[in-house]
Amino acid sequence: MPNPLSLQMLKSKLRDYYTLTKPEVNLLILMTTSAGYYLASRGPFRIAGLLNTLLGTLLVASGTATLNQWMERVWDGQMRRTASRPLPSGRLTAREALVFGLLLSVAGGLYLLVAVNALSALLAVSTLLSYLLVYTPLKRKTPLCTLLGAFPGAMPTLIGWAGASATINRQAWFLFAILFLWQFPHFLAIALMYRDDYSRAGYRMLPAFDQDARFTRAEIVGFSVLLVLVTMLPLVDRAGLLYGAGMGVAGAFLLYHAGKLAASSSKVLASRLLHASVLYLPVVLAIMVASKK
Repeated sequence: MPNPLSLQMLKSKLRDYYTLTKPEVNLLILMTTSAGYYLASRGPFRIAGLLNTLLGTLLVASGTATLNQWMERVWDGQMRRTASRPLPSGRLTAREALVFGLLLSVAGGLYLLVAVNALSALLAVSTLLSYLLVYTPLKRKTPLCTLLGAFPGAMPTLIGWAGASATINRQAWFLFAILFLWQFPHFLAIALMYRDDYSRAGYRMLPAFDQDARFTRAEIVGFSVLLVLVTMLPLVDRAGLLYGAGMGVAGAFLLYHAGKLAASSSKVLASRLLHASVLYLPVVLAIMVASKK
């Protein structure tokens, strides 16, 4: 008869491995990958192709998240928001996380190569490498990490597009641009919310000169405006008053919260903008999917 204590320990260990994959982030990644796949599809929609693309992308994304936490385990232990994660808390060892992350990453890359196509696998592996070798170390060196990290952050759209069409065209880069720009109000809001925590661990997410956060708040407004304008560009290619109206309402919602934050450095308003951005992106993607010719 199984030992209840052993079963409980096993469940706890599995839960910690699952936590390492950052499932809440993966949900966003799968959503943007799905949008890219659907918008690139021509002819009969291939459900099996979508599922294969999503599975491979999920494996690589989970491996990337795990390896990122393995690399940052010491500094995660110095921040309140991350100190309880499996590695800094000691519930999993560094070796366990490293092996788990490598297995997920390799499995995901090979799965995309075999079950989908070489381009999607190449894009996924490039995303992993740029995130771990460029963005992750730069977080402790320069606030430009947000700019450089936005490139791998927007890649799931291209992976999905490549999964459906085995190519990347102008429309794919348009979708990439939307996700690229979206990350600035989203992640800069997080940086404002946890500025002290990041500073405690030596992360340079915001410029040292911007003590009152005025520059960062202006950045958020600027990127939000640019994002909304870019979402309106396909109007010339689409018969779509509904498209324009939908994008306009969604954009006004995001700009309202960005404008509120611009007038105050309140962490509460930064949190509201963060939640507004999380609502905004799926609405924009849904409008694009619904408007596909």
